[in-house]
Amino acid sequence: MRFLNPKTDYAFRKIFGSETSRDILISFLNAILDLSGADVIIDVAVLDPRLAPKIEGMKDTYLDVRVKDQRERSYIVEMQVLNVEGFEKRILYNACKTYVNQLGRGDPYHILTEVVAVTITDFTMFPDLTRVISRFRLRADENPLICHRDLELVFAELPKFTRAEAELTTTLDRWLYFLKTARDLTAIPESLALEPAIVHAFEIANRAGWTEAELDELEKREMWVGEQRHILELARKAEQKARKAEEKAQEAEEKAQEAEEKAQEAEEKAQEAVQKAEEKAEEKAREAARMGEAKGEAKGKAKGKAETLLRLLRRREKTLPAGVEDRVRAADTDQLDDWSDRLFDGGSLAELFGIDHNH
Repeated sequence: MRFLNPKTDYAFRKIFGSETSRDILISFLNAILDLSGADVIIDVAVLDPRLAPKIEGMKDTYLDVRVKDQRERSYIVEMQVLNVEGFEKRILYNACKTYVNQLGRGDPYHILTEVVAVTITDFTMFPDLTRVISRFRLRADENPLICHRDLELVFAELPKFTRAEAELTTTLDRWLYFLKTARDLTAIPESLALEPAIVHAFEIANRAGWTEAELDELEKREMWVGEQRHILELARKAEQKARKAEEKAQEAEEKAQEAEEKAQEAEEKAQEAVQKAEEKAEEKAREAARMGEAKGEAKGKAKGKAETLLRLLRRREKTLPAGVEDRVRAADTDQLDDWSDRLFDGGSLAELFGIDHNH
């Protein structure tokens, strides 16, 4: 036996969207929604999938199956093989529209029932989440246990399901394994044969039950999907390259800005160093000027004291021995003060200068 790919829209429609496959839908929905007790689905009415709203740019990229259970709760079951732009918004749009369309003009709001959108993706939709099944409801931030069940989005990401046949333990495991591997199987695995609804799904997917025209259409659809995936992959790679180029440009800009800031800092430090050097030079110049003034002042004082001492010596000695005048003029103030004091105390030239006046 050879089986068709149940992820192809045409095959998916026949397996999950026909009146003869209600048992398949019931089993699948109960499994993926983990329903139990009073919530278990026991009967469904399949609505015409051609009523699915078409969004511009999404033509022929998806198929959904509309279902109502015995309690009038609505379900949208969709297989999505291409991660196209706006995909998440379309899912929410379809769910909201299904919810709104329950009311006719003048109908009371209390008759509104729950809408659950079940989406199976053949690609990873939430890379930051590890579970295969992700469920979204309106919840309160303060207390996540408080939520509205009227609108729920459920996602099954097939690439995250990696269990082998021997590891299948639940009905959900078996359904996910069927969706992911049916096209590569040549017989119904024993573990999947335990589920009558899955056996029925295999029977519908058996290529032997399809006409040549249907098989040809399926082959064209798979080729088209492959081409679209290739195009999307090329677009993603181009986007990644553009993003990397933008990041490098941003990095270069930041480095240039950093270099400019460092240059500005270096210039400020250089200006500060020049200013400090100039201030230091000015201080040294002022110090030198002060020292010069002090020396000049001391020299002036010494000269005045020398002239006073010489005048006193001449008055007393009339004639000064050779060399005394030169010694007096060359002496510093301390020496001059010492000579002056000794002169007033009656000291002689010999005592003052060590010179014999008679010689």
